[in-house]
Amino acid sequence: MMSWLAALCLLLLQTGALGFEIRGKSLTHQVITERAILNTTVQVCRDLAKAEGKDFTFPPQPFTAESVAVACEASKSSRSFQQSIRSIQKMNKRVDLRHAFDISYHFDDEAFAGGRDIITSGLSAIKASNQQENFEAAREKLGEILHPLQDFYSHSNWVELENKLPNSNLIRSGTSIGNIADEIRETCRNCDGDDCRNNILEDILRENILTSGYFSILFSSKQKGKCSHGGKFDRTRKTEPTGGINKDNVNSDHGHLHTKAANMAIAATSQLLEDIRGAAGDRPFLQMMGLSRGSSKALCFAIDTTGSMSDDIAAVRDVTSSIINSKVGTEDEPSVYILVPFNDPDFGPLMRTTDPQLFKNAINSLTATGGGDLEEMSLSGLQLALTGSPPNSEIFVFTDAPAKDTHLRSTVLALIEQKKTVVNFMITSILFRRRRQIDNDQQQKLTRMVASDVQLYRDLAQASGGQAIEVTKSELPEVTSIITESSSSSLVTLLQAARNPGKAENFTFTVDETIRNLTIYITGTAVTFTLVSPSGNMTGSSITASQSVGNFQTLQLKTQAGLWEIRMASTNPYTLKVVGQSGIDFLFDFLEVSQGPFGGFDVIDNRPRAGVNGSLMVTVTGSDSATVTEVTLVESLGSGEVNGSVEAQGGRDFLVHFDRIPSQEFVVLIKGQNSNGSSKASSVLFQRQSPTSIRASTLTVTADDSNNVLVPGTPLSVPFSVMTSGAGGNFNIQANNDQGFASSFPSSLILETGGSANSTVNLTAPLNTASGTDVTLTIEAEAPGGTDTNYIVLRFTVLETVTDFTEPVCQLLSLQSNCSNNCSSSMWELSVQVTDGAEGTGVDRVSLRQGNGALNTSLAAGSENGTLVSYRASCCSPDVELLVVDRVGNVGSCSYSVRETTTNSPQTTAITNTTITNTTTTTPQSTTAVTSSSTRAFQPFLFCLSIVILGLSLPPEMEMH
Repeated sequence: MMSWLAALCLLLLQTGALGFEIRGKSLTHQVITERAILNTTVQVCRDLAKAEGKDFTFPPQPFTAESVAVACEASKSSRSFQQSIRSIQKMNKRVDLRHAFDISYHFDDEAFAGGRDIITSGLSAIKASNQQENFEAAREKLGEILHPLQDFYSHSNWVELENKLPNSNLIRSGTSIGNIADEIRETCRNCDGDDCRNNILEDILRENILTSGYFSILFSSKQKGKCSHGGKFDRTRKTEPTGGINKDNVNSDHGHLHTKAANMAIAATSQLLEDIRGAAGDRPFLQMMGLSRGSSKALCFAIDTTGSMSDDIAAVRDVTSSIINSKVGTEDEPSVYILVPFNDPDFGPLMRTTDPQLFKNAINSLTATGGGDLEEMSLSGLQLALTGSPPNSEIFVFTDAPAKDTHLRSTVLALIEQKKTVVNFMITSILFRRRRQIDNDQQQKLTRMVASDVQLYRDLAQASGGQAIEVTKSELPEVTSIITESSSSSLVTLLQAARNPGKAENFTFTVDETIRNLTIYITGTAVTFTLVSPSGNMTGSSITASQSVGNFQTLQLKTQAGLWEIRMASTNPYTLKVVGQSGIDFLFDFLEVSQGPFGGFDVIDNRPRAGVNGSLMVTVTGSDSATVTEVTLVESLGSGEVNGSVEAQGGRDFLVHFDRIPSQEFVVLIKGQNSNGSSKASSVLFQRQSPTSIRASTLTVTADDSNNVLVPGTPLSVPFSVMTSGAGGNFNIQANNDQGFASSFPSSLILETGGSANSTVNLTAPLNTASGTDVTLTIEAEAPGGTDTNYIVLRFTVLETVTDFTEPVCQLLSLQSNCSNNCSSSMWELSVQVTDGAEGTGVDRVSLRQGNGALNTSLAAGSENGTLVSYRASCCSPDVELLVVDRVGNVGSCSYSVRETTTNSPQTTAITNTTITNTTTTTPQSTTAVTSSSTRAFQPFLFCLSIVILGLSLPPEMEMH
């Protein structure tokens, strides 16, 4: 056993699971989280490769999102992987901002039960979300529960008690997390001046008593004789016993143990990730992390299914078949397929799958039927597509009807901005559609009404960075090529502008050497332009292919690096978009100064404040050598712009400050340099632009979503507040959710000038709502006269009360082997019964974590929740590990090994993760020792951690409060 563990330790060191070489600085929550995610993801990809009989090459140290994505054969999804990590990190950090004074979120004041409840209830929600493929909700909850999990090792005395492994019971309900100090038991003495190394009482350490520091930013009192958290924010640190025990950074009262605490936090984070992985399965776990072996992009359609849409649906079938046939198995294969049908009065349900054949079948099963009113529920369908698709997606809406649900316009705009998603409308014959006979007067009114609805689609497309393509039904197949092009991986935007009314204007854009498939999209009627290449060639010689259908033009250009110019000379409204394919792109978030007690910045999830200074965090993706030199906020509908000052933050992050945020709709434009070699002379200029427009606001909408779990049938009150920095008055309020759940909220709030007002939204999920269902609630506030709006988007997970916290257990029924020296000619097999206990929810899935034999499962006769498992393998593959998951995500693991020995001995099967030990005798052809050791898959890592102590580095921001 020890030689096996030693070999595994070497493997883990190769993967960087223990590889922290630089010493002397502190490790933050953000870095602890990222390291654990990268280490766990590498292990998942290694195991998948091994199961598929492939070689696996570990990426170089230190791991990055890009290097791990490449090792996982998912290089095209490195951007979405990095974005997923950022999302988890953001929610982790936000605990300090939104739960600063909740002791359970930080394991302060010996609040061990409350802290464990936060972790285990959150873990149940994550597993339920993953079962429903609601990965965005799972990521958000994951970040939230990682903070208290990591704080446990910094704020308690677990490390001082000389524990070598993480406390695995923190992620398991109904277990003991330690011998917790009684409320009246003293735990600390005064520090010796600034030296707090020996302030924990000897009897506490000797008796292995668990305690944590008391903390308060407001009061200096605490329970008599108790340890304090310590640090500049903690007022209890000056009350006897003085000092503190936190290990948040190397300068903390117990900073000498920061490295050990951070190592332990990484191990605990990895252990929790392994549990989530076991419940979800390897491929879904990678999906949750934003990794897929094809493109990171989703293929997402929202389709009108009323009677006149048969031609349109046929066109969608053709393009879907073409994309699936040409891209499955390639680096451009969509990571997920999403379909939302809509008509009137229905929309949905959303269909989401990673199986291209299932998606093709769903498209093929669509039928165009019915009629009735002219308008359809197009915005409801789009809302569902926006909330159900990954961030930075591209959605295609097919319709020939106006929107019936125009009241959702601001909700859809809010979701577009929040998800940074591009929406394209494929509009066919909207002015000529008929559902019933109408006279000329009605037709004139209809034409005027429909024209305004077309403009609604144009406005939404322009705001998202998409196209509103208006063609006849017979022309639709000609423009579906845009779907094929946009579903390509690594699509980036170089330039985008819209002018309504149109005007003569010259636009420039820089093409760098990494760009491929340079394309220009133009929408509008009778739009004229002149194109000038970097070499000075005019329009015709630079275009390799062009297409003009309806109001849409596509220009394929010769890809030539340098500065291009396009001179627009049209007075008609138009949109202009220049795209290409490149690995270099960027992510960004607006920041605001935190209103919490510990300062710093918080990510703005809605519209930034207009007319005041602001900050932006830009992260370059796809290049280790790219640097950002300029960041500009460019008005989408005009020529105004605001330049920012750029500060490199290390790595690929750049903090940008602006003197003011534009009051007009704008996009983010970055410029920079990418080095092709060691010298500056070899660097090339690049530019990228955000496709989705952003609006600033003088309104601020905030909400308390600390309780983000909905129990079916139980109303949930969501407090929110609206504040204005402008004039007061009567502000309209809307609250919409994508699931159509019953809700109540005030229709308006009265605000004083520069004032605020509070209220609540009450939301109820029906009793029959499945656990893991994701509901997105958008709360919007509109200033008097509709002059200004802002919103907040909240995500809730529906979760039935979980009462089953026990892992499934295995019982070995039989084992037969004829293994000999010639393993290739001999086989072994076993039979196991798996159960989930009398009060359990039942076995959901049995799979192989290790082993390449044949696995079969069937229901056990006479047992409602028993599963029979048979396994047969070559003696050349003598080890097997069964992963058993019940219906609420509890994970059990049963390992068996059959090896030839030279002595006759009874066969003993010890099954851990269960409560039983069996003895079996089955040696028909040879004497074979059979061992079954079902340690958690993570235990080898923890063993290695207990014998290897390495240093940590990175900025001292941990300050886990």
